[in-house]
Amino acid sequence: MKIQGFRGVVRGRRIKTTFPSNLVERPLDLVNRDFKAARPNELWVADLTYVATWRGFVYVAFIIDAFARRIVGWRLLR
Repeated sequence: MKIQGFRGVVRGRRIKTTFPSNLVERPLDLVNRDFKAARPNELWVADLTYVATWRGFVYVAFIIDAFARRIVGWRLLR
């Protein structure tokens, strides 16, 4: 399909939720993208995502223990 130039149909409009700003200094990468931990609670990482629902977007934040690779905390926001 790629060689022929075909693409799938995209329905609806694409919503951009993040607009980066060059005016604000970004935080440093303190782990240099090395997400390995030797023991529990040594390194926690966080992620934020959103889910579209019929009533709007629901935002979900996760905190993950890098050693156990398990979610240790989460929060839903509407």
